[in-house]
Amino acid sequence: MSVYSFYIFDRHTECIYTKRWAIAQSLRRTVPTNALSNGDVPAVARRGLNAEDDAKLIFGTIFSLRRMVRQLGGEDDHFLSYRTGEYKLHYFETPTQLKFIMLTDTRVGNMRTVLHQIWATLYVEYVVKSPLAPTEHPKGVGVANELFEGGLESFIASIFPSPTQ
Repeated sequence: MSVYSFYIFDRHTECIYTKRWAIAQSLRRTVPTNALSNGDVPAVARRGLNAEDDAKLIFGTIFSLRRMVRQLGGEDDHFLSYRTGEYKLHYFETPTQLKFIMLTDTRVGNMRTVLHQIWATLYVEYVVKSPLAPTEHPKGVGVANELFEGGLESFIASIFPSPTQ
């Protein structure tokens, strides 16, 4: 079991933090090695590697699914996660409309409490309480905090130990 990526979106729909741990195996399987003339990644696969485009697609998916859940189930229903054949997307929204999103292996259980812990113990402590961090992130100015990044890395490593450990 592994985590693929993690995103934080602010209330203005800007991706303020993104972190990738592993490229999904499905992308590697879809690109046959004999189809490459000079060893480069083909344009179709390269498009999936752009972090900015990935963040836009993730947010669009979340926005659409949240809206659909509210229309079908009412205001009291909440979107928590969804699963495809290749990954599982976990979602947590804070009272200030920060959106924490994690893409994991399909075998991983509910990660809502983990996303809540990332927000409460790491984001609030290292980003919100930091006098150097901006209160708003205009035009996608992201979270640039070494303590947050280091804490997130060690927290994820404690939940998803690498196979070499």
